[in-house]
Amino acid sequence: MATVTVEQTIPSKRAAGLKRWDSPWLNRKFVMGAFLILMVVLVEILGPLFWDASMANTASAPLNLPPFWVEETQGFGLGQPDLAHPLGTESNGRDMLALLIVATPRSLRVGLIAAGIGMTVGIILGFTAGFLGGRVDNLIRILSDAFITIPALAVLIVISALVRQVTVENMALLLALFAWPGPTRLIRAQVLSMRERGYVQMARLSGASSFAIMFKEMMPNLLPYLAASFTGNVSIRILEATSLEALGLGPTRIPTLGMTIFYAIRAAAIIRGMWWWWGFPIFMLIVIFSGLFLMTIGLDEIANPRLRGAQT
Repeated sequence: MATVTVEQTIPSKRAAGLKRWDSPWLNRKFVMGAFLILMVVLVEILGPLFWDASMANTASAPLNLPPFWVEETQGFGLGQPDLAHPLGTESNGRDMLALLIVATPRSLRVGLIAAGIGMTVGIILGFTAGFLGGRVDNLIRILSDAFITIPALAVLIVISALVRQVTVENMALLLALFAWPGPTRLIRAQVLSMRERGYVQMARLSGASSFAIMFKEMMPNLLPYLAASFTGNVSIRILEATSLEALGLGPTRIPTLGMTIFYAIRAAAIIRGMWWWWGFPIFMLIVIFSGLFLMTIGLDEIANPRLRGAQT
């Protein structure tokens, strides 16, 4: 009879230990993306502890100072670099580092609020349409298809121009008007494929209500899809918000990345060689979009075992 030596048992124990950590949620892309977004959140929490965020207000700093590593002879009308303003200042007398600390989380917040409202509406309508079917399904499907065909940015430009005072919350509510059709269509398609499965039929036979079947039996299985849709939706809303703000239709009294770019364009920063007015906000937008993109790709791999298998 074969005997098992100690050396043979060690690799098996190691393999068993590795399998404990072999969770689909430990996806590299998802973890990297979540880390970038977490850094943006920490900027809002920890930034004011290390830097005076009040310098993001108008006329709180000297005008037109370059970053500390830029020679003072570059550009037009530049002041002398000052370590008190390491990333420089702009023509409204605002410190660029303070602007990034205040504006970056607010731009992310606009996308989170708008996408959160859109996902909530999309979950309710998508589950209702896919599970109940019939005339309810036809009505919701036609309504979502109609909204998708509307040029959202053009409508938002008109509405934003009519609003007297735009705040972060108002901007998010405006963007939420067009944030629900995509999630509605995605969830409806998933529910249509799930409602005939065995565990759903067993829940029906057991007398469970439609609400319990939709949100207690089916929804947990859709969480990775919902999360991926949410992160993608956040990216779209931030892009729309930045587009409106770059046209001057954003919150004028509240620093955001898009409004910072607008003021740079209005002050001819590109012609004057003051790249830091628009370069740093664009860099922070790239960080946000990269984090959300990586999270979306990672969540797609978590939800789809075939994608996970293709990566191994």
